[in-house]
Amino acid sequence: MIQSATVIGAGSWGTAIASILSLRGLKMQFWGRDAALMDQIRQTRRNERYLPDLVLPENITITSDLDALEPADMLVFVVPSKAVRSTAELVAKTKAASQARVLVSCAKGIELETGRRMSEMIGESIPGIPLAVLTGPNHAEEVANRLATAAVVACADADIAKAVQSCFTLPFFRTYTTDDIVGAEWAGAMKNPYAIAAGIALGLKLGDNAIAALVTRALAEMVRLGVAEGGKAETFYGLSGVGDLMATCYSEHSRNHRVGLMLGQGHPLDEIIASTRMVAEGVPNTASLFRASKQRKVRTPLLDEIHAVLHEGKPAKEGMKALLSRDPRPEAD
Repeated sequence: MIQSATVIGAGSWGTAIASILSLRGLKMQFWGRDAALMDQIRQTRRNERYLPDLVLPENITITSDLDALEPADMLVFVVPSKAVRSTAELVAKTKAASQARVLVSCAKGIELETGRRMSEMIGESIPGIPLAVLTGPNHAEEVANRLATAAVVACADADIAKAVQSCFTLPFFRTYTTDDIVGAEWAGAMKNPYAIAAGIALGLKLGDNAIAALVTRALAEMVRLGVAEGGKAETFYGLSGVGDLMATCYSEHSRNHRVGLMLGQGHPLDEIIASTRMVAEGVPNTASLFRASKQRKVRTPLLDEIHAVLHEGKPAKEGMKALLSRDPRPEAD
């Protein structure tokens, strides 16, 4: 049984997860690298920068000092994908993980240089401890408001999966389990670029028909590449796949969708990134996934055009036009 947990990362999702776990009665610690932000949260019990309306319970210990963290049964990593490896390496040097029964990754992405999944990087930095992944269509803003939400816990060990599932089970937050950690992580990473594409289509005023077609074909690409990487096809038709894809492609809360919308409206990518504190994982993820698709020789025409827009300077309108002018082919192909 998991009785204590430490949440690593103080963005919107990390803050929401700390709140969820505290409601389950766990002994809680909450760490973020920004000392000023963590001081503000400790004093006001609110993360004014990311989730200002959520009040964190007094039973959460809040700190920016990794060395001050006590060992906990469960460590939950909720940092941007580009910071997962470096953060896990820092945690490994402290006593925080010395008694951990499970390490949980909540980041969605694939490391560009190595092609590693997020849990793999955590496991390489902190070896010998079981790994799990929490993923699905989970917007922090809605979880903070206790709106109905479902998620997936992916873990190779069924008993550990159930233990983590119990921690993330509340009247408004329902979790399922799967042993397909590979598929769940690839699905979570892959939906981000397609959310940017959906936002571009909206910004260009292409209409609902075009966006529905884009999202449907995006799922086909996700299955092709995800299965090539070792995931199970059925995983991509569940919460971590089509569920997360739909939420990210259509929701106003999706930062990737907002990036695409602004691109479709004609704003330069650099300007868009500079205008927000929130990390749009789809921008770096697109480069990682594009490289993976070429290495695996998987056909991904949507991903190719998104990569051309984000990383090769192709105008968004031209990218969408190129997709519509492709040669006809069977739907199942």
